Amino acid sequence: MDVPQDKALFGEWKEVSYAVDDDGRYILVPSAGWEPANIANHMAWESIDAEVAAVFAKVRAGVLSPLAYHMARHQMDPGLLAGYTGLFRWQVRRHMKPAAFRRISPALADRYAAIFRITTEELMGVPECDPPTGARK
Repeated sequence: MDVPQDKALFGEWKEVSYAVDDDGRYILVPSAGWEPANIANHMAWESIDAEVAAVFAKVRAGVLSPLAYHMARHQMDPGLLAGYTGLFRWQVRRHMKPAAFRRISPALADRYAAIFRITTEELMGVPECDPPTGARK
């Protein structure tokens, strides 16, 4: 069975691909990667990194709250985060505004932080330097 073994996108990590064995059955096999898929994934991660950097700049400029940065880093939109928190979308959108975010309750801050798996202190701010880019290159 032929499974692509091009240069891996994630270093030593393997991705799982479906292949047809000698008996005609589909089986899962490890693959280092396939160049066209690696290129597409690399481009997608570059786009995500650019979006995170743009949101980071808006947070540093005071246009958006730190919540927007954490959402971008976790590839979440207001609807998805609302679903995890049990809030309405409009409430999450409101918390993306700096003034409204500063007034959230400690309990809600804890809920947001738990979803992002960070501390409440980390939730309330952003890194001092540029945001980390994905270690996917």
